[in-house]
Amino acid sequence: MATIVLAGGGTAGHIEPALAVAREWKISHPSDRIVFIGTKSGLENSLVPQAGFELVHIPKVAISRRVSSSWLQIPFTLITSVRTSRTILSKADLLVGFGGYVSGPAYIEARLAGVPIVIHEANVKPGWANRLGALLTPYLAVAHHVESREFTDALITGLPLRTDVAQAYRDSAADFIEARRAAKKRLGFQENSPLIFVMGGSQGAIAINAAVSGAVDAFLAKGFSILHSVGKANQLPHSQGAYRPVSYVETMSDAYLASDVIIARSGAVTCSEFRTLGRYALFVPLPIGNGEQFMNARSLVTDGRATILDQYLLSSQYLIENIDGLLAKSQTAPINGSDVELDAAAKIVALGEHAMENQ
Repeated sequence: MATIVLAGGGTAGHIEPALAVAREWKISHPSDRIVFIGTKSGLENSLVPQAGFELVHIPKVAISRRVSSSWLQIPFTLITSVRTSRTILSKADLLVGFGGYVSGPAYIEARLAGVPIVIHEANVKPGWANRLGALLTPYLAVAHHVESREFTDALITGLPLRTDVAQAYRDSAADFIEARRAAKKRLGFQENSPLIFVMGGSQGAIAINAAVSGAVDAFLAKGFSILHSVGKANQLPHSQGAYRPVSYVETMSDAYLASDVIIARSGAVTCSEFRTLGRYALFVPLPIGNGEQFMNARSLVTDGRATILDQYLLSSQYLIENIDGLLAKSQTAPINGSDVELDAAAKIVALGEHAMENQ
């Protein structure tokens, strides 16, 4: 029995792909032990136990994007995190990392302990942890082409999908027209009414929520339906007519399939799930970070399936004036989804098996 450690906490963008790989590994190696490394403050504390996997904590190595006095603490926190990782990785046969705060210390300790390392990068522009890890292992995978010298020769796998999204594609592949109609019906919206799906994000995107709230009356007057996921941390607006605000969407695969236009951030997971099931999107990249959200959505624009809008241009008035044009683009976008991500988890498992065999 082997012990496989997965590192990738903090956000759903790191955790969901790791969970998909963990499930795939269990299918091929049911007797192996799967352990996740996380911090006490990340979403992994709810997502990982819910999925039935073991979770252990290490101290968070937070690096502010701007120079500050907190940088003086980084070496000490990093050393503590590396030492804490030692207990976890001392019995490991493989480390699979997905980036984020927990991955950097885990990569360093795995290299010191002689544990083979596999790294998957979901974003077009890698973060600091995966750039560091890429210097420590030849076993690199990327969701799509990455503009980074460290990942020039990485295996292109796609991004591991949640089970429900992957299954929805398989169920829809024979007839996407009928699948989209049936999904809209299951969600309780009129089949002949254009559906706009607003993704406020797991914690809610304040700018998107505010812009949509000011456009609701105009959308309803045009005969549109709106499914608005405002985020669990935000107050739920009142429903009115075909406007349905929710804190969280339980059946995301149906929402992707049913929507004529999706308004969302362009995180790596969102882009990959949309690529698999969605029709057309207005992506509003998060204006902080290293520009990865803008880069994530570029290929979808090239494919005629998305528009990218800088957040400073987003407003209720913009949405009111441009929604008809976005819906028109949706009508000419490909009706089918994409299967390019379907085998991503299996490819990463195979890379992990290869890394273990060559250790």
